[in-house]
Amino acid sequence: MNTNSNVYTVIYSTILVVIVAAVLAFAASALKPMQDENIKKETISQVLSAAAQADDSMSVGEDVMAMYAEQAVDAFYVNGKGVVGAHMNTGKENIADIKVESTSYLKSQNDIIKKIEAGQTELLESLSLPVYVINVNGQKVTVIPCYGAGLWGPIWGYIAVAEDGRTIDGAVFDHKSETPGLGAKIAEKPFYSQFKGKVFGRGERKFDVVKGGANGDESGVDAISGATITSQSLGRTINTWAKYYEPYLSTLAVAAEEAVAEEVATEETVEE
Repeated sequence: MNTNSNVYTVIYSTILVVIVAAVLAFAASALKPMQDENIKKETISQVLSAAAQADDSMSVGEDVMAMYAEQAVDAFYVNGKGVVGAHMNTGKENIADIKVESTSYLKSQNDIIKKIEAGQTELLESLSLPVYVINVNGQKVTVIPCYGAGLWGPIWGYIAVAEDGRTIDGAVFDHKSETPGLGAKIAEKPFYSQFKGKVFGRGERKFDVVKGGANGDESGVDAISGATITSQSLGRTINTWAKYYEPYLSTLAVAAEEAVAEEVATEETVEE
């Protein structure tokens, strides 16, 4: 074959493209289990980091898989009406079987939330939002995720909620491409540490991330200076996801109130 002909060039290019594509496909397939494992560990680390803030004596070590298997009380899904659905494996019998949901799954749920916000309320029951219940030195801390759009890309986070269903015990946030030194600060401790001790508001207003938000406001934290859009986006993200978790979180609040009432009644009986 004439190596200077157009036919030779086309055949040679085609073969080269096929070979390169095959090599890349094989590499992607071979590396996928490792990538999935790293994503799982990162998710678990963020869930535990949020929960651990409920007690300063608890710290997250390097072996997050083993720690999660030991500390996770339960993990399951709830729909937009607060109904508990399927449960996730927490790795009690085999750490390798632990199941948590990555940001790609959160994105799929966020797409459903957008449709509900646009008026398709019939999709409430098709929501399947993850809930992680972690034992923090005897306290059952409920960790819920949130996911939304930042300035340049997706932002997400995990918020630890106390047994009363309202008080925030801790939070961590992350992003894909926010501006370093500005919006990217949502992933830094000086920002997310503000959330501990705050509460989810009632009704439409759940939480605010605004300038001066921490000044005596039990449902607000200070926005990041110079990162107004990212701060506002995070506030909207938290509010939106909290709204769809509220039906479930309200059951925790009712249970907590009943427990307190029962304890008071018991003490009064003993005194008599």
